Amino acid sequence: MDIPSVDLSNGFSMPMVGLGTFGMLGRPSISAVATALRSGYRMIDTASRYSNERSVGMGLQESGVARDEVVIQTKLGGGDQGFDETITAAQDSARRLGVAYIDVYLIHWPCPSLGRTVESWRALLTLADEGFIRTAGVSNFKEHHLQMLYDETGQWPVLNQIQCSPALARPKLREFMTERGIHAQAWHPTGRKEGMLGEAAVIALARKYGKSPTQIALRWAVQHGVSVVPKSSHAGRQRENTDLFDFDFDADDLAALARLDRGEKAARDSDVEEEY
Repeated sequence: MDIPSVDLSNGFSMPMVGLGTFGMLGRPSISAVATALRSGYRMIDTASRYSNERSVGMGLQESGVARDEVVIQTKLGGGDQGFDETITAAQDSARRLGVAYIDVYLIHWPCPSLGRTVESWRALLTLADEGFIRTAGVSNFKEHHLQMLYDETGQWPVLNQIQCSPALARPKLREFMTERGIHAQAWHPTGRKEGMLGEAAVIALARKYGKSPTQIALRWAVQHGVSVVPKSSHAGRQRENTDLFDFDFDADDLAALARLDRGEKAARDSDVEEEY
């Protein structure tokens, strides 16, 4: 399994495809992580609110893959925002994961009602300066959330994990991020919940390229420079989710997929929704 990497603005390199673990708990989580790493995955995405950091760490140990070969990404829960709270939360995540450092640490949601986003971001920058985390980023941040962090600290996040698929293409947000050196990573990259995998255009492209509808959705992301973290505990589907780099969409293909975009209003609104 050969998964290309992307170089981030801070010089850190990470795979374009990682394993998402939302909803995976206990032994199934351990097994999924170990199976993925043994098959060639080198990036695992989790979060404190997923309640599976310990299982992810156990999967890493069980896989036999060296720690320094794997990008571990986890996230700060809303209830842990604040400067001191963030420092403690990051240390707790590393302890649960069984690692001495965290490769990518993200503020999971901006949670504007708390008013602690900037404090939390300052804490991430401190942790990055100390080498405890290698890459400081965010998740579910809109343009004005990102701008606020820069205005207050003079530093943009290196990465923003956003809800993104052909059904929710987020072109304006992605353009804003690209212009500022912020890498876009997609959660829910298949658009399954939006019914995208059953769209005629997706099915037609799957037939054209001999791929699955899921692979069509994931290829759209990586061809746009967006990394993805699809989740699967099934070894075959894990392999399928990385088999994206032997074909390219042409202009007509991309135009057909662009017509599936439901617009920004269809995405979860991080000005309103807050998860702790």
